[in-house]
Amino acid sequence: MTIQWPDGKTRCSWCSPKNERYIRYHDEEWGIPVHDDRRLFEMLLLESFQAGLSWECVLNKREAFRRAFDDFDPEKVSRYSEEKMESLRNDPAIIRNRLKIRAAVKNAALFRDIQREYGSFDRYLWGWTNGTVIRECSRTSSPLSDAVSDDLKKRGMQFVGSTIIYSYLQAVGVIFSHEEECFLCREEKAIRRKVSEAAGAEADRRCRAGALHRS
Repeated sequence: MTIQWPDGKTRCSWCSPKNERYIRYHDEEWGIPVHDDRRLFEMLLLESFQAGLSWECVLNKREAFRRAFDDFDPEKVSRYSEEKMESLRNDPAIIRNRLKIRAAVKNAALFRDIQREYGSFDRYLWGWTNGTVIRECSRTSSPLSDAVSDDLKKRGMQFVGSTIIYSYLQAVGVIFSHEEECFLCREEKAIRRKVSEAAGAEADRRCRAGALHRS
């Protein structure tokens, strides 16, 4: 189901027309491939806090989380003391769940471990698809999210179940899930079609040039 918007653009049905922050997130961030490790950690932390809540709730607190978690610096977060975690527990601007706060600190340390192992978290994450964007809609988990979730859990991460990881993969563009009628889905298809046509034209040009050369 899609909603018709005053600006004439059709967006995904989950996007709230009453929340300007949500609209900007849908239009400018969601589903766009992310390769910056700081951004990848930011979204992983925020998604882990979403467990049991709505993404809109987390998004509304995003800037408070940014302030509370040192601009989502995984190295700094990984070194949080008991005193720092207790101060976060008393911060009314964020989601004050003790287990999620502790998990964020533990996950930050494991995120850094993965960076050291692979050179970057980006290389680790996008390696699951060999850098390819998966295009699918209307799912909450997949064999891919199952596999990434299982691996992160084996490494010790928490609040990284398959559903959370699927949402994370959608958010950072590994999975492109804009609905068929969404203007961003139509734009993405148009770009892919132009790229395909250009590649086909170039291949045809080279084929003709080769034929002339052989003759």
